Amino acid sequence: MQDGTLARWPMITITLMRVVIGWHFLYEGIAKLTAPSWSAAGYLKQARGPFASLFKQLASEPDRLANIDVITMWGLTLVGLLLVLGLFTRLASVVGIGFILLFYFATPPFVGYFYALPTEGSYLIVNKNLVELCALLVVLVTGSGRFAGLDRIVHGLLARRRRIPAR
Repeated sequence: MQDGTLARWPMITITLMRVVIGWHFLYEGIAKLTAPSWSAAGYLKQARGPFASLFKQLASEPDRLANIDVITMWGLTLVGLLLVLGLFTRLASVVGIGFILLFYFATPPFVGYFYALPTEGSYLIVNKNLVELCALLVVLVTGSGRFAGLDRIVHGLLARRRRIPAR
């Protein structure tokens, strides 16, 4: 590490992680957008965490649920696209972390919460959502979009614009 930046190979690895996470978000968003009857209702209704009553209430209000569905479908798609492209990477990471926190707290892997839907593994506190959230934290703090992504171009243009004296 020199001058607060990571060496080439760690940045390549973090960039690869960013693209893979972006693909996951993008694919989840597109899958929901293209499924004619997809809704977050089922997920919200089966919530068992500390905020279960809030999630279940949101699922019972049709107008609010329709907005949640649109935000979820388009939010996942846009976050994924931005992460894959390395464009507004830090913003996309923060929004992605927000989504994951909502998913995590809707069905947290805490002792005493049992779910009607079976999962693919057995978890206690740490599950795949929390792992992906931690990976997004790494993407957030390392600036991988500037290393390999459209953020490099955006930041270059902004830096050049700041250097041009005002007339």
